[in-house]
Amino acid sequence: MTTRGDIETLIGRIALRDRTAFAALYDATSAKLLAVCHSVLKDRQEAEDTLQEVFLRVWNKADRYAVTGHSPMTWLITVARNIAIDRLRARQKSQTGKVGTETDVLPDTRPGPEAATIAASESRRIVACLHELPGDRAIAVRGAYLEGKSYSDLAARFDVPLNTMRTWLRRSLQSLRECMSR
Repeated sequence: MTTRGDIETLIGRIALRDRTAFAALYDATSAKLLAVCHSVLKDRQEAEDTLQEVFLRVWNKADRYAVTGHSPMTWLITVARNIAIDRLRARQKSQTGKVGTETDVLPDTRPGPEAATIAASESRRIVACLHELPGDRAIAVRGAYLEGKSYSDLAARFDVPLNTMRTWLRRSLQSLRECMSR
């Protein structure tokens, strides 16, 4: 089984044009990426063609992958999904012969699929890390940093001195930082 660290290492080696690493990455991830392409395109042959394009993109853009704590599989899946969606749109456009409308050229200000995927992944990690905190500390962190409650309000709510609340929040943030860095 290939770990997250293994995949990051392989991508780093691919950025240095290591063909062995490229083959190893293909062996480790191609089945999952093919499934992603097939789920979008619903056509096996087109999914296989798209998978080839995905790995060409990985070969050419591996130096753009940054180890940021995000899952490298998330990056690979996002690349595969985006290419598959582009192919699907091209197919639909060629089948319908549809000429673009004015709304087709308006800029979309929403985050792209990659940014949305990364944000969702980070959100799940933060929630999981919050669940690792003791219950009262997690409520205090949510109150202070998500609901905007003051430290003194939280101290009164939990019936602890103000400095104790400050210590809870500081230590909780340290625990969250450690959890997020794993």
